[in-house]
Amino acid sequence: MTADKGKLYVVGIGPGHHDHMTYRAKQVIEESEVIVGYDTYVSLVEDLISGKEVYRYPMTQEVDRANQAIQFAENGRIVALVSSGDPGIYGMIGLIYEILADKKWNRGAGIYVECVPGVSSLNSCSALVGSPLMTDFAVVSMSDLLVPWEMIVKRVEAAALGDYVTVIYNPASKKRVHQLQDTRDIFLKYRNPETPVAIVKGAYRESQAVVLTTLKDILNHSDMLGMITTVIVGNSSTYNYEGVMINPRGYRSKYELVPTASSQSSPNKDAEAIPLERNR
Repeated sequence: MTADKGKLYVVGIGPGHHDHMTYRAKQVIEESEVIVGYDTYVSLVEDLISGKEVYRYPMTQEVDRANQAIQFAENGRIVALVSSGDPGIYGMIGLIYEILADKKWNRGAGIYVECVPGVSSLNSCSALVGSPLMTDFAVVSMSDLLVPWEMIVKRVEAAALGDYVTVIYNPASKKRVHQLQDTRDIFLKYRNPETPVAIVKGAYRESQAVVLTTLKDILNHSDMLGMITTVIVGNSSTYNYEGVMINPRGYRSKYELVPTASSQSSPNKDAEAIPLERNR
């Protein structure tokens, strides 16, 4: 890599709290000279970017901020385009690669681009509520700014019909009020009204709020629904226990989950005792 070759890091900063940001994310932010991002996301790393050149953008200006980040890198700068969650899940890396493809970017000779993965909402929110994603699951965004609502409906119908645990991003906004209601009605065609649902707002941020409810009652918590909220709809096997949402992996059909007294007293003959010396 030549000394004047620019670098563009598209960085996932996770849910927002630094404890859940990867070491690599902090490393590339520290290396970068220029920080570009949506204002809310930039504010989440305020203490890491002191003294750097910072460009903040309002919502919906993704194309502008992507082009500016690319231009800085083309001018030989080291740039971090910050994104909450993971930039590869409804994030900025896709747009970056689309623009670069249109510009006939040469991966070997052009600017260096690296996607730095982060903890997405599906990871952070599921960790807060239990183990809802132990089997196959689907992820659907309710935002119809870029995807026609008719297409979203088809995807929701497929997830509901397939009995997938379903993670819903962007369940509502000031301009979108019917989408989650329509989605609930679709699920109710295939699922029990008592199906467990988790609603998580602002995971790992100061505004964090978590509610465990049911499919039929999901709209009773409209005050929690917004762009920083994630909804997890269980499948036919999901249940709640002690405030924990559990999706069985299937071990019960093959194994005795709680050993009996006799099995506890008998060691597993197939297990190998490894001397400490072999672990050094």
